[in-house]
Amino acid sequence: MKELDTVKLLKEHEGIKAGTIGVIVCEYDGTAFEVEFFDLEGNTIDVVTTPSKLLEVEKSYTED
Repeated sequence: MKELDTVKLLKEHEGIKAGTIGVIVCEYDGTAFEVEFFDLEGNTIDVVTTPSKLLEVEKSYTED
């Protein structure tokens, strides 16, 4: 996982439901990431430090 990857939350964390989609905005040390989570309309729910074990990559960011 790396910055700008789209990720899915695997387990409820900090009041954000499992299955919520977000984007990694900062990588700390590979064990935790700052993730901006969004609702179904694309509005930001929150930006939360999230352990990597609770995240799954949905789409990997690649520069074109």
